[in-house]
Amino acid sequence: MAGLERQLTLRFLAEPADVNFGGKVHGGAVMKWIDLAGYACAAGWSGKYCITAYAGGIRFVKPIHVGNIVEVTAKVIYTGRTSMHLGVDVKAGDPKDQDRHLTTHCVLVMVAVDDEGQPTEVPDWKPELPADIELRESAIRLMEMRKKIGAEMQAHVDLQPSLQVP
Repeated sequence: MAGLERQLTLRFLAEPADVNFGGKVHGGAVMKWIDLAGYACAAGWSGKYCITAYAGGIRFVKPIHVGNIVEVTAKVIYTGRTSMHLGVDVKAGDPKDQDRHLTTHCVLVMVAVDDEGQPTEVPDWKPELPADIELRESAIRLMEMRKKIGAEMQAHVDLQPSLQVP
């Protein structure tokens, strides 16, 4: 049922196929896991198919090693009319003990879509706890920053010389 569970955690072992040339888990593999957890969380919250509209502020804090237990936790931190902002934490550690350390963090924006692929409304999430209120306010501040960054990026694109073949 939509609008009930705002957090989801995926748990699995990092596999040899996830390794990069440096012997650690590849950043692209971590980004895929983030997207999977984000989709599962957003679909669960909205009760709809969801697409990733934005992934930002990705911080790779520590490496993940092959054989580590990996926990990818996605949590709804803000809802708009059709979108959900999710805070995503990736933690990892030796599966033989309970210690998990933060390896990656980011914010995702997922949009719920209908059968025709058009944005559709999502259940509203209203924070009650002080920490959740701060997460929501942070998501709103990040949204405002993304608008400014988007304008700057568009200006950069507009200033590029056209690629015309003589």
